[in-house]
Amino acid sequence: MNPAAPSAMPIYLAAVSSTEEPLETPGMLELMMSADLVVQSVLLVLIAMSVVCWVIIFNKASLLRKSAVATEAFLDLFWKSQRLDQVYERANSMPDSPVASVFKAGYIELSKLTNQKRETSEQGVMLDGEENLNRALRRAARVERTNLERMTTFLATTGSTAPFIGLFGTVWGILLAFQKIGATGQASLAVVGPDIAHALIATAIGLAAAIPAVMAYNYFNSRIRALEDEMGNFSSDFLNIVKRHFRSS
Repeated sequence: MNPAAPSAMPIYLAAVSSTEEPLETPGMLELMMSADLVVQSVLLVLIAMSVVCWVIIFNKASLLRKSAVATEAFLDLFWKSQRLDQVYERANSMPDSPVASVFKAGYIELSKLTNQKRETSEQGVMLDGEENLNRALRRAARVERTNLERMTTFLATTGSTAPFIGLFGTVWGILLAFQKIGATGQASLAVVGPDIAHALIATAIGLAAAIPAVMAYNYFNSRIRALEDEMGNFSSDFLNIVKRHFRSS
C-alpha cells in the first residue's frame, strides 16, 4: 500500500506560517520633513514658540528664586537694624530684592521730607511729604511688579494660541487627505495615512507647547503675587514707622 500523499496545507495555516518582514514606520522627523509646506510652517511656528517659552521658564524661575531669597535676607536686615542709612547702604548690594528697591525709593523720598522738616515746621509741608512718600513707594512697587511680570504674557499667549495653531495644521492635513480621496477615489490608509499623521503631529506639538506654558504662567503668577504682597506689607510698615517718627519728633 502506497503511503498517503501529503495533503495540501490549509490556506489559513499557510498565511500564519509565512514570514513577513516588519514594516518600517517613519520617524517623527521624517514625517515633519515630508509634510506639506503649510503644515511645516505651522510646526516651525509651534516649535519656535515652545523654545522661547522654555527659555522664559528657566530665566523666570531663576529670577523669582533669587528675588525670594534676597527679599527674605533684606527683611531680616531691615527689622534687625537700628539705622535706616545702614540699611540703605546694604540694600544697594541687593539688586535682586524688589522689597529692597521699594525701600530705596522710600528712603530717598524720606531724606527729602527730613530736609524739608528741618527748613520749616509747617504741618502742611509734612503732610504733603508723607503723601509724596506714599506715592514713591507705590510707584516703586509698580515698577518692580512690571519687571517681575516681564515676558510672562508670552507664556499666556502661547498657552492660549498654540492649540489653535496646531488645530489649524490638523484641519489642513485632513483637508489634504480628503482631496487625495477625491482625486484617487481610494480611501485606504496608504493614501490618506501620511496626511493624517502630519495633522496629528501638528496637534501634538501644539499641546506640547501650550501645556508647559500654562503651568509655568500660573506658577509664576502665584510667586509674583507673593512678592507683591511682601512689597505692599513692607510699604505699609515703612509708612507707619515714618509717621510715628515725625509725630514723636
